[in-house]
Amino acid sequence: MSLELITSLRATRTFTAQPVQDAQVTAVLEAGRWAGSARNRQPWRFAVVRDRDLLRELSRLGAYAGHLAGAPVAILLAVDATVSTQDAEFDAGRAAQNIMLAAHALRLGTCPASFFPAANAGRATALAGLREPWHVRTCLFIHI
Repeated sequence: MSLELITSLRATRTFTAQPVQDAQVTAVLEAGRWAGSARNRQPWRFAVVRDRDLLRELSRLGAYAGHLAGAPVAILLAVDATVSTQDAEFDAGRAAQNIMLAAHALRLGTCPASFFPAANAGRATALAGLREPWHVRTCLFIHI
């Protein structure tokens, strides 16, 4: 068995002008959906963002989120931490890793970005159209 897919995964922050196809986004979302979770709670929701203005606004919500402004698509990862804070955050990480590995398998680039401090995460949550108990602290941008 080869571990090449795992060992060759890199966060990439440079993009081409090529759009990411809907079928590719669906495939990586499906991989995220299939991530394991404590007691099968699946404490996550995904929101896909392609809108250029929204991507620019999100790019201002974290010290390392600036690359979002030029990304063709981002997946916002919302977590319901009311079910169990430690489990939910860990499980969301598992879903994010599945998404990144699936994108890599499809020859797409990815990079996570975090929204901090808490006020920025709150703004990202609102921009995703979500409210309590959901919180968006992380997104993954996907590109070719």
